[in-house]
Amino acid sequence: MQADIAALEAGARVKTKIGEGRLKDTVVSLLIDHSGSMRGQKTLLTMEAVSIATELLVNLGVKVEVLGFTTSSWQGGTSRWLWLNRGKPPCPGRLCDLLHIIYREASETFPGSAQNLSAMLLPDLLKENVDGEAIEWAVERLRMRPETRKKLIVLSDGAPVDDSTLHANGDGYLMRHLVQVLAEVKAAGDIAVAGLGICYASEGLYRLSAEITTPGDLRGPLIDLLEKVLVDADSDQPQGVYH
Repeated sequence: MQADIAALEAGARVKTKIGEGRLKDTVVSLLIDHSGSMRGQKTLLTMEAVSIATELLVNLGVKVEVLGFTTSSWQGGTSRWLWLNRGKPPCPGRLCDLLHIIYREASETFPGSAQNLSAMLLPDLLKENVDGEAIEWAVERLRMRPETRKKLIVLSDGAPVDDSTLHANGDGYLMRHLVQVLAEVKAAGDIAVAGLGICYASEGLYRLSAEITTPGDLRGPLIDLLEKVLVDADSDQPQGVYH
């Protein structure tokens, strides 16, 4: 109930500050980390928070897309098997098979479409997380949209991890790629990227960010972050990593 009230109040402030015209020219993508550490209460609260955020955005006339990212298997999968059969050449790059999920497309008009998030509860869904390539995927989807104002919010509870990839390429490989991707989006200048850290500090990666310290705090920070992304004039410019 408190989250619903907070969403209504935030929506009223946003509409007053930036007007319906700019809101209708805005698209927001919510990209959800489906790593194994999100299992349980974190997933339930994330589902609730994203549903509230989707309803808020739709009521404001903002187009909203909801995406998830993980891997299709543990310990590599086909990508790792092919590398092993080639004799394990050095510096192989990613050695896991990605799984990208579309829960809600931006062309949909009803908040209830976010009910598809119940798929997040499937017991075998949550595995590893390769954030950099997931952001590249979400960014390319946003670039196909006609709206002028494009926003991406990444909900994650930790650094990118895939054991097979990190073992073959070094511990910092996936994080370096994530930083590189964010820098490239910032340089392109067409999409603002923000981060919500779930029991994880993400402010070192994203100019606009929020963090929750307990899972129960998730909904409020997400609504606050949405308001900042929609209202802050600077958020019409790319928000990538700090330098």
